Amino acid sequence: MIGRPESNDASWRSLTPDITPLLDIIFIVLVFLLLTANIPLQSLEVDLPQTDSESLTSVQDDKAITINLIAGTPAWALDGKQYDDWEQFKPVLLAQAETLKAAELILASDKDVTVDNMLKLLAFLQEQQIEATQILMDEG
Repeated sequence: MIGRPESNDASWRSLTPDITPLLDIIFIVLVFLLLTANIPLQSLEVDLPQTDSESLTSVQDDKAITINLIAGTPAWALDGKQYDDWEQFKPVLLAQAETLKAAELILASDKDVTVDNMLKLLAFLQEQQIEATQILMDEG
């Protein structure tokens, strides 16, 4: 008959498995699951046009005014008319401030335009409380 050895026998301890590392792993996994299960997923809904022609028709509106930021000289353009520097361009923008507020404004920029020029224009638009409805960037 197989009997249980005496409790003071060292061989009995070597036969019983030590489950302490297993319990440690279980608790770590349990804590990980509890911490990650309660994170709310945040999403942002974006309305994308169904076709390219839809996006093109919204940009080609008759009431739209385009301000171009061009790399090099001339550096500025308003509906195709070019200006060499900010000192020439700013009075033209001031004269048309009310028109810019009423129209849909499109900012088009080359990829090589300095941030300085973009910040000048955006600061001016903010001072005049003109909202830019679209900002177009060169993909290059």
